[in-house]
Amino acid sequence: MPNLYPTLEDMNVDHMQQAQNSLAPQVAAPAPAAIQYPPPYGAANPTYGTAPAYGAAPSAGASLYPSLDDYMGLDLALVRQTTPQNQQVAPYAGSGQTMVAPVSGNDVGIKRAEIKNGIRELVCCKDGNGKIGLRVRAVNKGLFVAFVHKNSPASMVGLRFGDQILQIDGKTVAGWDTEKAMEFLKKTSPEKITFAVRDRPFERTITMQKDSSGHIGFVFKSGKITHLVKDSSACRNGVLTDHQLIEVNGQNVVGLKDKEIGEIIDESPATVTITIMPTVLYEHIVKW
Repeated sequence: MPNLYPTLEDMNVDHMQQAQNSLAPQVAAPAPAAIQYPPPYGAANPTYGTAPAYGAAPSAGASLYPSLDDYMGLDLALVRQTTPQNQQVAPYAGSGQTMVAPVSGNDVGIKRAEIKNGIRELVCCKDGNGKIGLRVRAVNKGLFVAFVHKNSPASMVGLRFGDQILQIDGKTVAGWDTEKAMEFLKKTSPEKITFAVRDRPFERTITMQKDSSGHIGFVFKSGKITHLVKDSSACRNGVLTDHQLIEVNGQNVVGLKDKEIGEIIDESPATVTITIMPTVLYEHIVKW
């Protein structure tokens, strides 16, 4: 499957770049009697062929939770949604290559916020005080990350709010209660702790570009997105109201005050990636 554009701006810039590349050979060559121009992007032509279509259909099973009808006691019939295929980022490679990201490039925030369908293994340690910087919570016979402290060993290796922990040091944790899990973590080796983790369901990442005034185009209160600015990058790239901010550029913002979240966004580079979750699910999970 070709790489997807992280932002709408990336797609537009790529289309312009490909159009320029297609015209470049004609500019350098001697002018023919009748100048022929390439057709619009995506149009069929016996001379130029057919350009690749943007947004090839994702493979089967792209949904993160195709079989979950009940999650933590919450009926998902009213809030079920299909999660887009993960966005892959690649440096601009010119015309004739796969889908590329000429604006966002290899933005660190996109990489840190990436959500995958599979299981990943993380190796962690404890800090000088013997702490991992992690709180877990047992829900529905599963063990989930409830909170990750800033700049802790857990945050450095990529454990995130909402992740489901499947194993700790090779031991399957299904059915463990919160107290048992925390006690086990206290007894683990300070040098090496191995986690098997499945990425958090119900969340998705959106990448945007700041405008000339440094804004991306949404308003939030208590971490909840409440309003969108017309014709902003947030609107163009699919940000929704009634969604909770979970991360900004891969940095956890759950539990932070709005002023602190705003400062993180202000200090971000031109490319900003947010991770969001439907508020109804977020409030239910936090309640648990």
